[in-house]
Amino acid sequence: MRVLYVRVPEGCRDAAAGALSELEIEFAVLGTAFPDPVSEEVTPVTEPDDEAILLQIPIPADAVGPVLEALEDAGVDVERYTVVTSGETAMTSTWDALMSRYARDFDPLPMTELRSKAMNLSQDPGSYYVLMVLSALIATTGLLADSPAIVVGSMVIAPVVGPVLTASVGGILGDRRMVLDSVRMQALGLVVAVLAATGLGFVLQTFRLVPPVLDVGSIELIGVRLAPNALALIVGLASGAAGGIGLTTKGPMSLIGVMIAAALIPTAAATGVGFVWNEPLVGIGTLALLLVTVVAINLASFGVLWTLYRPNLTGDGALLDFRSVREAALVFGALVVLAIVVVATVGATAGQIAFERTANDVAHEVIEESGHEDLTVVAVRSEYDDPSPFTGPRTVTVSVSDTDPVTAPPDDLASEIADETASRTDRSVTVRLRFVEYQETTTSTHARSDPLEDRSVDSGWMTVRSATMFGGDPLATGN
Repeated sequence: MRVLYVRVPEGCRDAAAGALSELEIEFAVLGTAFPDPVSEEVTPVTEPDDEAILLQIPIPADAVGPVLEALEDAGVDVERYTVVTSGETAMTSTWDALMSRYARDFDPLPMTELRSKAMNLSQDPGSYYVLMVLSALIATTGLLADSPAIVVGSMVIAPVVGPVLTASVGGILGDRRMVLDSVRMQALGLVVAVLAATGLGFVLQTFRLVPPVLDVGSIELIGVRLAPNALALIVGLASGAAGGIGLTTKGPMSLIGVMIAAALIPTAAATGVGFVWNEPLVGIGTLALLLVTVVAINLASFGVLWTLYRPNLTGDGALLDFRSVREAALVFGALVVLAIVVVATVGATAGQIAFERTANDVAHEVIEESGHEDLTVVAVRSEYDDPSPFTGPRTVTVSVSDTDPVTAPPDDLASEIADETASRTDRSVTVRLRFVEYQETTTSTHARSDPLEDRSVDSGWMTVRSATMFGGDPLATGN
């Protein structure tokens, strides 16, 4: 619930009381007297002879907007003096009816409360960057240990939700300073996270606390972040939209903040790990994924807020209201640079998604046409093979389950997938085929004289084989 304290001038008393009565809202009238004499440093909102009153109005959180609008229609200048506080509950004759009425209706928070909620999510720069470093260190440890639990812990403490949402709120409110500060904090925070991950990786490698030679791409938690893809784009858009919607409600933002951090912090840590272990393609791929995710989160958050509030972006005091030609040139220059980054990242992501879709289709078609019903494609993953995300070659890793390990699969499966993918995408393709073999045996149950021997037994074993094909030419096949 919320408690409003609104200053009502003498001439608006009857109209304000009538407006609240129509909404079936009970209120209390507080005095506005102050001690006399008053220090010259104090600037009260009323004069000694002012007959204004202060209304205390307990209402459900979703009723703040309608109540303030009703008071404005009654002639009350709510911008003059209004305080909105949180409360636990209220005991009035109409409280249950108000809760039933407004609990079912979604009413976005008023602009002033939206701004306050967004600012409450932001931390001072010192603690923000310290927490970004600590979350990156924890994420790096979790990635190298291949421990999802540790990675999740890094998401919990990462404070990146504040700058992300205050940037969108600043755009809606027309506060360019808020937008610039938020964008700067996002950029510097992620740079600090990448540098922290790089530093920790260097220390661990130097003192041999982890293997100095490590196939970073083979670590599952890093392997899923080697390049932008459709799933990562969906996560970024959905988490940004969830942040925008959550910000406009009375609910908490802690879990949404964890989701936004989940899309950013592990990827930033993976970028540092890739560069430390001298695998620049891993670093470039994860960095591209990081940029795509940041852009997706911010665009989705701003899009949701703009849809809910529909602000005038070019009106007086709006985001695009410029006071001079120089100011307009600077803003448009920054927008052009941002647009170039957005278009480049979106273009690279679109190309990567299209390539992954083709590789996925080819892998399924080749495996199905192989005649081996025991083979099933369970995962297809691709990554960059050179620094060019637009025209460079790709490595495709296809994981295949094999439920009949006795019968060897064809040796040319990787070659067929590589040739067909290369012909459809006009790119050089390296295909790695990974077999995960399972054998299951279940004994049948027969009647026996000893009831303790009447049981079913499941036994199984698993092996992993891999075959790698470069452009269709086999290099290695192992069992």
